[in-house]
This record gives sequence, structure tokens and C-alpha cells, in this order.
Amino acid sequence: MTSALTLPNGSQLASSWAEAPSGSQPLPHDLDHLLALRVPGLIATRRHLHSHPELSGEEFETAALIARELTLAGLHPRLLPKGNGVICDIDGRPDGPVVALRADIDALPLTDVKDVSYRSTVDGVCHACGHDVHTAVLLGVGMLLAQLADAGQLDGRVRMIFQPAEEILPCGSLEVIEAGGLDDVVQIFALHCDPNQPVGRVGLRVGPITAAADNVTVKLTGPGGHTARPHLTVDLVDALGRLVTEVPALVTRRVPANSGLLLVFGHASAGTRYNVIPSEACAAGTLRVMDRDTWERAPEIVAQVVRDVLAPTGATVDLEYLRGRPPVSNDARAIGILTAATAAALGPEGIAETPQSMGGEDFSWYLEHVPGALARLGVGRAGGPTMDLHRASFDVDERAIPVGVRVMVQTALRALAAAR
Repeated sequence: MTSALTLPNGSQLASSWAEAPSGSQPLPHDLDHLLALRVPGLIATRRHLHSHPELSGEEFETAALIARELTLAGLHPRLLPKGNGVICDIDGRPDGPVVALRADIDALPLTDVKDVSYRSTVDGVCHACGHDVHTAVLLGVGMLLAQLADAGQLDGRVRMIFQPAEEILPCGSLEVIEAGGLDDVVQIFALHCDPNQPVGRVGLRVGPITAAADNVTVKLTGPGGHTARPHLTVDLVDALGRLVTEVPALVTRRVPANSGLLLVFGHASAGTRYNVIPSEACAAGTLRVMDRDTWERAPEIVAQVVRDVLAPTGATVDLEYLRGRPPVSNDARAIGILTAATAAALGPEGIAETPQSMGGEDFSWYLEHVPGALARLGVGRAGGPTMDLHRASFDVDERAIPVGVRVMVQTALRALAAAR
């Protein structure tokens, strides 16, 4: 039951934070000692995943590695139908409840620019959102809870979900749900890396913790023509300029200010020659909003504003509004469990308040079916610059890995006890 992935002996990171933090409660059944032994392998696993990232929907080798590690721990993982995700139950008391823990496993289409030994070896692909950390944490949780189950000390079943395709649409969480990932589950929990919190702190919030996030693509067409005679054609560059500058501001005027609606275009293109008015133009972006009611109305609002702004230009408009994900709204009881678990794992000083983020998270689709909560795991490097998510330079303080394992083990145990 040893991992094939290990750090060199004597690694400073291998022992950092392996011991229980001051003010914390020991894990049951001598799991603190087992965690200390496992930390080097978990860090090595994270570094391997960071070096070998896979894009959303293509996480086949990542899923195979996860399945191998879980099998080494004496568990029985099963692959999702496409083979790019894993579900694995840790069976304790057969008449007990089922609690789920989720980690996302996909990477982003970015080029890794870090000068580290575990830099991505895949051109244009990088774990710039911490999903490699989420995966390593949940593997560690599985190894510890498997020991507890073997000893007859697990008060129910814990389902580990290693989910693909969090970063794209359609969302990978929907694949998991369709594959039965939430069958019999009474609560579900997840962690997400937060570089704005230092290691040893976990951000918690009741209610919405992320925004809803949708994709908006607008394609414009016209006859094209000469830049000397725009009056004889449809000037798509002018139309595109109106679209990307006027529509975002006007959309916000159609909704309450406290809804936090934000429409931002990240792509705009038109034309190839300085003296040719193009016949095609395109802009694409995201719409994010903090409250559920406004999210429900957003497609209709955007469509109307786009029509109103572009009608005078004469451009033919094709609007594609792709539903993404609703806000993650944390259940109060689930946050109560996470709060108690964080205090037990890290001491009371480990609990931190966290604001609602404008980022989107497809963990929200699980919460449409069962109650649960998402927490923010501090991964910030002390004394170093904050490296925001989705940047090619993103990295973490790896001491966060054993911290995350402690928190999620305590969360699973408390959730099982509360559901009895």
C-alpha cells in the first residue's frame, strides 16, 4: 500500500505541516501518523500531475493514475463511462449514510511559465487553477479513510468523485450526476484552492460563494466592401465596436445593481486587411451574476440589448447564449459541519470568512440535487506575491495538501455522524 510516486528522502516539504497543527484535534485511529508518512507521496503525485496536465474532457491518463493509487490503497475505483473521471466508494457501516467529496482534475489551455522542476511538459496546457492539488488532497483522504474503514471505524460510506471537465461547457459535473455519482448521497463537499488565503486557513461562507457563469458569442455578417465607401455596405468593424463597448454597460442597466451582473468580452475579431470592410465579425465573452433570479432572466436581457444596439448598423446578428452554471450556494448545515471540521483539523484560527467570488464553479450543479458546501483552501505562499488563479505563473504552497487532507477527513467523519 505504498505509492509509486515519492519525493526524495529528506525533502523539507515532505515533513512541513505533516504534524497536527497546534490547537487541532488528533485524527482518530492514529491517522496523524499515517498522514505524515503519506505526505511525501501526495506532494510527488501533485507534482507529477502538474508536469503531465490534461485538458478538460481528455483526462484519461490522470484518471488512470487516480485509479491506480486508489487500488493500491485497497479500494475499488470505477471509471466514468468516457474513462476520464473516477468514482470510488469507501465502504464503512453498511446501514450508514453516504457522504460525497469531490475534486476536479482538468487543466487549462495555458503555457506554464514557471521555472520549477515540475513545470508542465505539455505545450500549451497547465494546471493553473489548482486542480492537481484538489486531486492530491482527495487521494490522501481516500488513503486515510480506507484505513479507518478497514478498522471498522467508518460510520457509513464516503464517495470520492474525481471529476473531469470543470473548466468547460457542458460541465463535467453533469456527466458525474448522469453516471449515478449522487445516488444515495445525503451531502457533498469540496475544496478549491485560494491563493489569497495563507496556508492553514480555510475560507467559509453560508449562501452564495461563487457567481453564475454563462458564455455569450455574437457573430455578425454583412456584404463586406471597400473602406472608401462604408455607406454602400455594412461596416462590421463599427458594429463590433458598438457591441463590445455599449452592450455590457447597457445590460447592467436592465438589472438591479446588487445583482452583480458582469458581461465581459474576452475575444473580438474582424477583418484581415486595412482597406477591406469584412463580411464577418465575432465577439465572445462571459456573463457572470451573483444572484439566481437575475441569472434566470439574463439570456432574454442580453438578447434584447444586443438587438437594440446593433439594429441601426444593418448587421445580421447570430447570438449564441450558452448556459454554464448557477451560483454555488452553500447550505448552512453543511457550512456548520465544515466549520467544526476546520476547527478540529487546524484549530479555531484556521477558520476564515470569504467573500462571494465572481468566478464560476460547476460544483453548483451537485447542489441542485443534494445539500453541501464548497470551501476555499488557503494555498498562498508566505512572503511571496499572490499568484492569481488562471495565470500561467500560478503555483501553490504545497503544505496546503496535508492541511486539505485533515480538513476533508474531519468533514467526512462529522458529516457521517450528523446524518445518522
